[in-house]
Amino acid sequence: MIVKLKRVSYYGLAKVSNLKRYLYFIPLLLIISVNLWNGININNTPNEIIFYILTMINVGFLEEVIFRGFLFKMMEKDNVNRAIIISAFTFGIGHIINLLNGANLIPTLMQVCYAISVGYLFVIIFYKSKSLIPCIITHCLVNSLSIFNVENTISLYVAPIFLTIVPLVYAIYINKSIKKQDI
Repeated sequence: MIVKLKRVSYYGLAKVSNLKRYLYFIPLLLIISVNLWNGININNTPNEIIFYILTMINVGFLEEVIFRGFLFKMMEKDNVNRAIIISAFTFGIGHIINLLNGANLIPTLMQVCYAISVGYLFVIIFYKSKSLIPCIITHCLVNSLSIFNVENTISLYVAPIFLTIVPLVYAIYINKSIKKQDI
């Protein structure tokens, strides 16, 4: 049992050990809030909302475990910087699949760009903290809250720019100024 728990922890499914370290995750609230900037849109039945949220929780969890927990950890030993970049880019580029679901080209390309940036932030957080939990929680909340997003100019253009710049700047800050295991 202990061996299995250590294996799960190796892939990031471990809590952040020091509660003070959670202060580093406060900026993640900015990312979570984006889908609520323009108010709340409720155009779905309660059952549709529940199903959507449960689906998005599963998607967020699986994407974090696959792109950070498995892909990054598998490549980390050979070259950490390459593993970080590949994890972020494959996560972002993976969102191109939304075109198959009928999404428009330009918004999907913007999503790919900000997903690379958010993916970079998440892999830096995982690398520095050894925990995927803050990334999983943030990812699940962003995905789940998207059902309530009110689409307008802000959500179509300002939010993607924000979601590209803010995570990138914060990831660079964490990477440059915070030692591994300090968060």
